Amino acid sequence: MKQEISSLSRRYQTALITHLKQGHRAGLESARGLGSQVLAAGLKTAELARLNEETLVAALPKGCSPIRRAAMIKEAGIFFAMAITPIENTNRSTQEATAMLEKTVEALSLRTVELAAANLELNLEIARRKLIEEALKTSESKSIRLLGQSDHMQEQLRRLSRQILSVQEDERKRVSRELHDVIAQTLTGINIRLAALKTEAVVNTKTLVNNINSTQKLVEKSVDIVHRFARELRPTVLDDLGLIPALHSFLTSFTKRTGVHTHLTVFAGAEQLTISKRTVLFRVAQEALMNVSRHAKATEVQVKLHKQSGHISMEIQDDGKSFSVEHFLKKNLGKHLGLLGMRERLEMVGGSFEVESAPGVGTLLVARIPMDKPTALKRAHTETKSL
Repeated sequence: MKQEISSLSRRYQTALITHLKQGHRAGLESARGLGSQVLAAGLKTAELARLNEETLVAALPKGCSPIRRAAMIKEAGIFFAMAITPIENTNRSTQEATAMLEKTVEALSLRTVELAAANLELNLEIARRKLIEEALKTSESKSIRLLGQSDHMQEQLRRLSRQILSVQEDERKRVSRELHDVIAQTLTGINIRLAALKTEAVVNTKTLVNNINSTQKLVEKSVDIVHRFARELRPTVLDDLGLIPALHSFLTSFTKRTGVHTHLTVFAGAEQLTISKRTVLFRVAQEALMNVSRHAKATEVQVKLHKQSGHISMEIQDDGKSFSVEHFLKKNLGKHLGLLGMRERLEMVGGSFEVESAPGVGTLLVARIPMDKPTALKRAHTETKSL
């Protein structure tokens, strides 16, 4: 008996769904026939009403309009009325069956509409909560990533601050030592010679002239040392003549002092950069060549200035020994600013910094700075000089 009722229920659902799809054009003979079979199987009216309701709710399309929903409810009610008529006629009068039918259909319609509305609100709430959940996950992921970046940057700033203080102290020591060991001793020697001149001035004229010449040489040496200090602290040629003459002067002095041959290839458009950007390029070149003289044991260095995709690019290539760039940038074991200082200088003016180092090839440092007014650059030429 249960199998028969289950089979009738499935048939009823199929017939009702077909009727709902066809609408007012559908025939109702299938409903009337099912009612007789339900009666024979012993299914009650309340059970059939619940089955009708469940089938209708499942058949309502998602996002169904109120008009369409009302029409489907009406058609389901008609189908249900035709199905239960044979059952009710066997137990009650036709008038009683009709009254009960109207109440059942009205209750079914109201409950179906309420269920459909509640289902729609539930789906909207689920969708809203999913969006909120995804937004929270995305926000959490971004927050974690930004927090990690912030911690990394703070660590870099702390390390850089410590290195700046260390470099400043080392520079003060160097200048103090130079002043004491060179200039102070030279000035002391000048003072001693001037004292001797007082005694010799009335005794030997020839000796006086020689001592005066010797004293003048000491004075010239002191002046040269003072000029060298001034150039290292801030080369006046950079302000007066520009970046290219300042680089040429520095490389010439570097070659004389270290014996490392240098080649300079320039792009005249680099002079169109602001003074702050030209100063950054000069300081990067200065620091890079200082590192070459201290660590690379190179015999030759090439410095190239050229235009590249709206940027002024400076490439510094040496033929010295290599080092692990990644290890150095992460650990930064050096006592001086070095690579980190160059990168910080370039980033302050919107530039970028790259360095490559490999055994047998040496080290290539690339510094790029965006041009201020690309359209204002005049036709510039490239010039190469070996120093």
